[in-house]
Amino acid sequence: MRLSKIALMAALGLGMPLQAVAATKPAPAAPAAKVEGPDISGVWEIYPDPFAGDENTFKELPVPNGGPKLKEPFASQWKAKRADRDAKIAAGTPLADPSTLCLPEGMPSIMGAIFPLQILQTPGQVTVLAEFLTQTRRILLGKTMPPDDELSPNYYGYSVGRWEGDTLVVTTAGVREDVQFFEIPHSGKMQITERIRLTAPGYLEDQITVEDPETLQEPYRFSYGYKLNPEYEIKEYLCDKEDPLFKVNDDGTVSMKTDATNGAAPAPATAAAAPAPAATAPAGKGKKK
Repeated sequence: MRLSKIALMAALGLGMPLQAVAATKPAPAAPAAKVEGPDISGVWEIYPDPFAGDENTFKELPVPNGGPKLKEPFASQWKAKRADRDAKIAAGTPLADPSTLCLPEGMPSIMGAIFPLQILQTPGQVTVLAEFLTQTRRILLGKTMPPDDELSPNYYGYSVGRWEGDTLVVTTAGVREDVQFFEIPHSGKMQITERIRLTAPGYLEDQITVEDPETLQEPYRFSYGYKLNPEYEIKEYLCDKEDPLFKVNDDGTVSMKTDATNGAAPAPATAAAAPAPAATAPAGKGKKK
């Protein structure tokens, strides 16, 4: 026996046309988006560890590859600035740097990993989380770099990436000019290229090339290596200018507190225990783990 349309709607408990009933059926689930490239997710520590055996201290780190070949007057200005900083360290009165002033490290300094980095791979994005200052960097996959005049300068710039075989190739532009790696000057035209790849199970490499037509004579190249630490959990690390280990003085120098002071008045820092020029770089800050 054939039911009328009204009778059929009543039987279904619906007061709508059959076409509408069909439209309310859930759509088939879309296939899950695929995560591209080799698995580089996890918690990574700088390797070899420049702080090995020196935990809870401050240590001066050298500028990678001795620094870049800068054009003039940038070369002379940078050398004078570094000489002044080195002299202050030798005198036991090191200068404060962006890290001691609780400022983000920015690019490429964040990749220096004073503290561990965590890499998260999700469809369309690789996210780098730095424990130091609880920083976040985003690498967008399959995107095109916007024109310079559309970039809003910030600490980490705008990063786009793509996989070339087993290598993640990342281009970054739009880093603020006051964000400096080891105090190296750069212009708004600076571009950073990274080639990130696994060199062996549990070992990662980031080959970094910095190019800037206004300040550099030639591209500045250096690399960072990392070792996977599957046991470590990233912690929240917020900066406190009233750090119990050191004090930033009114003249811009830093004083270290020692066990001898018992947490009272800060004692002058020594060259061996100075918070060296992080200058937004991995140089300089002590490892407190």
